[in-house]
Amino acid sequence: MSQPDGRAHRPASIDRPTNRLAGETSPYLLQHAHNPVDWMPWGPDALTRAKLLDKPIFLSIGYAACHWCHVMERESFEDEATARFLNEHFVPIKVDREERPDLDQVYMAAVQAMTGGGGWPMSVFLTPEGRPFYGGTYFPNEPRHSLPSFLQVLQTLAGAWRTQRGELEEVGGRLAATLLEQATLPAIQPAPRPDLLDAATTLLARSFDARTGGWGGAPKFPQPMTLEFLLRRAVTAGDAAALAVVRAGLDAMADGGIHDQLGGGFHRYATDANWLVPHFEQMLYDNAQLARVYLHAWAATGEARYREVAIGALDFILRDLGRDDGTFAASLDADTDGIEGGTFTWHAGEIREVLGDAEAGLFAEAYGVTDEGNWEGTTILSRVRSNAELAQAGGLPARAIGERLAAARARLLEARGRRPQPARDDKGLAAWNGLAIAAFADAARLLARDPDDEAAMAAAARFGAAAERAAEAILAGLLDERGRLHRSWKDGRASGPGVLEDHAALAEGLLALYEATFDERWFVAARSLLDTVLARFADPTGGFFDTADDHERLFARPKDVQDNATPSGSSLATVALLRLATWTGEGRYRTAAERAIATITPFVVRYPTAFAMWLQAIDLSLADVAEVAIIGEPTEAATQALLGAAGGYAPHRVIAVGSPDEASAVPLLADRPTLGGRPTAYVCRGFACRAPVTDPEALREQLAEAAAAL
Repeated sequence: MSQPDGRAHRPASIDRPTNRLAGETSPYLLQHAHNPVDWMPWGPDALTRAKLLDKPIFLSIGYAACHWCHVMERESFEDEATARFLNEHFVPIKVDREERPDLDQVYMAAVQAMTGGGGWPMSVFLTPEGRPFYGGTYFPNEPRHSLPSFLQVLQTLAGAWRTQRGELEEVGGRLAATLLEQATLPAIQPAPRPDLLDAATTLLARSFDARTGGWGGAPKFPQPMTLEFLLRRAVTAGDAAALAVVRAGLDAMADGGIHDQLGGGFHRYATDANWLVPHFEQMLYDNAQLARVYLHAWAATGEARYREVAIGALDFILRDLGRDDGTFAASLDADTDGIEGGTFTWHAGEIREVLGDAEAGLFAEAYGVTDEGNWEGTTILSRVRSNAELAQAGGLPARAIGERLAAARARLLEARGRRPQPARDDKGLAAWNGLAIAAFADAARLLARDPDDEAAMAAAARFGAAAERAAEAILAGLLDERGRLHRSWKDGRASGPGVLEDHAALAEGLLALYEATFDERWFVAARSLLDTVLARFADPTGGFFDTADDHERLFARPKDVQDNATPSGSSLATVALLRLATWTGEGRYRTAAERAIATITPFVVRYPTAFAMWLQAIDLSLADVAEVAIIGEPTEAATQALLGAAGGYAPHRVIAVGSPDEASAVPLLADRPTLGGRPTAYVCRGFACRAPVTDPEALREQLAEAAAAL
């Protein structure tokens, strides 16, 4: 079978009847719709069934691109004997963690408390009331590596439920109480001081692996939020050491096998410490965040390679994750026809067949291709020699080398496209689309700064259109009449309640889109979403819950402040509220953000990579942000000249542009007349403005003077 876009599905037992997952839209749930396990989706029907039958719940949580989720399904969930025992003694419930991050969060916390670790597939056993009493991750179909088989686990727990039920329920009650206590953050602390940022920067530089790039050993994960924070420090505080770390980290990932050297996207993480061997799934959120930090690094340093990497990642999103409605799919699978990385690895002979001996030789030198391979007899492409090194060795201009390699990559990508492709999780998630909209919007804004660069201008137009189309589709499909978001969109159906990260990430993306277009509908929509955050998600004691006050009641109301592969909803909301406060002058937005920051201050310096988006929020909260209001017709050349003087990568600056003849929804633009009818710029701080100017050079001088005075 193949999806409409030609990507092969993982083989399914379609000769079996479907279970109760068949009516779902989640590709992950649909992958299990033919299992002999009598799966039910999470919801009132499943929970009521558990109570009526008085059976414990087996809760299995995973996602479509998860390799070990597929393994456990093949080994256990498709096994008739295992399924028969599971159906008889438990109520099996299957959850897509990407559709229900609230469930994933509270039950992952329980598994981590019980086992000291976590991951997916997550396997949790609950009382009929939903309290966890036993959990783990992947269980094999036979005992190995000190793990019992999954059937052994089922048999043991079924017996314990019959004979020791009271003890299991007591365990569940104690665990729930412990998790509720752990979820309580410290009382609001004093506001952070600037030396906190200095300390975090120093610790990150010291703990950085300068030899291989990045933080930690194997497995090694991209850290786009950490790199973004350090880039901010490099630009705003003149920290040369921070910039060196950023460059080394970005270069190592761009050269490594984690970066799809042909397709431009990034894989999820590296299984080794050298960025060579990836876990091959490709996620929307990774590529959106990495594209954005590479883009910002190019804007800050002028390093052309970073721009190329950013454009490649964004084009990957458009090409491989773009959906017909303009939104972006969640991920590509790690496996192809059950083989991890099958689409992406090469034998040397295959490359010679596509390129011919001469071009294959050059390509092999550049990308480390050998007959022996570098992983399980095949080659994962990585950049091992630069254009300059190859040019020096071959006596050719570096530009000629670059052109030949670009042509070779295009031919190999075309050939790779004829292979079986990874399955795609085709649902559109509000939060992840918000991250993508922000990246595309920043690309449209920054790439358009040089009108003489035709390629950059074409990319800017392409990415700007993508950002607007995605924003329109998400707002049309996922925003309800109350101004609340749903979580997921697929097959014309919205599903799942929107959580904090959905509202906050989309708001941040829309604010970035406003700065790229100055179309005020995006500003209005972002402000409405953040008003919802304050009304429905705020914790009266400070910070934000991850679920709304009228959300389904779970055994604990999640409030996860730690930044993981994606920013926490709380840190995203804090950054967006601080930015909104600069355009509106409304203290309630800043106050809510500062109260949230004050609840996490004790953790930030101790665990900076786990609170990297919070570091960006603290940096913004301590900054003397320049608010630039430009009054003039946005398309007029003189207005564009002022905008060019104020634009670029400036983390401590926001810009608003409005027509002199129209009332604006952006308070920063209110009561700002033009001088002599010419487009006019105001540089303000806290809505207190310097003398207005009409000359771009005068605007540059004011911004430089303001920055120097800090």
